[in-house]
Amino acid sequence: MPKSKKIKNKIKKIAFLGGSSWKKEDKPYKDAYKTARLLAENGYEIVNGGGPGIMRAATRGGKAGGGEVLAITYHPNKKKKNYEGIDSGNNFDEEIITLDYFDRTKVMLQNSDVHIVFNGSTGTISEFGMTWASSRIHEGNHKPIVLFGAFWEEILEVIRKNMLMRPGEVELLKVCTKPEEVLEFVESVEGKSTDPPEKNKEQINSLT
Repeated sequence: MPKSKKIKNKIKKIAFLGGSSWKKEDKPYKDAYKTARLLAENGYEIVNGGGPGIMRAATRGGKAGGGEVLAITYHPNKKKKNYEGIDSGNNFDEEIITLDYFDRTKVMLQNSDVHIVFNGSTGTISEFGMTWASSRIHEGNHKPIVLFGAFWEEILEVIRKNMLMRPGEVELLKVCTKPEEVLEFVESVEGKSTDPPEKNKEQINSLT
C-alpha cells in the first residue's frame, strides 16, 4: 500500500473510533487500550464518544498513560433501541454534549487532529466515511486517518476493485497493526523526531 500523504501540523488530540460492543477480553478493545495508553504517555490527549467498547478502552488507556480524555456525547431525550448511549464506566475528564448522533460524529472529528478507526459495525462505517470524505475535501490541510488492523487491507482492496476511487484517495489512509506504528506515524506527520523502535517496543511491552 502506498505511503500516506503527510501534513506538518501540531497534533494535540487523537480521536478513537470503533465498535461499542467490544469487551475487555476482545483484541480490538486491548489494541485500543494499548494504543491510547502509549499515545497518552507521549503527551497526546484522547478523544472518544463517551460510550462503551473502543471508547471505554481509549479512555482507560489514556488515563493509564497519564493523559486527559475528552468525550463528545449525545444524550437522546428517549432511549434508542440500537444506540449505546453514555457508558458509566467511561470516566472521561471533559465532555461536550452534542445535538444528535450525526452531530456527535461531526464535533468529534472537528475536535481532534488525528482519527484512528478500529474494528466496528455500522456506526464505525459511518464515522470512517465521514472522516475519509472530509480529508479528501480538505486535502493538503486534512486530518490524518489511521485504520487499525490488518483486516483493513482486504476492505480497501475490495473498495478499489468495486468503487470509483479517484487518484490519491486511498493514500489519505494509513493502516497500522501495532500501537508503536501508530505513534511513529503520528510523530512523522507532525514532523517530530521519533524515538528508536527499541524504546517504543519497551513501552508497549510494559502495557501487557
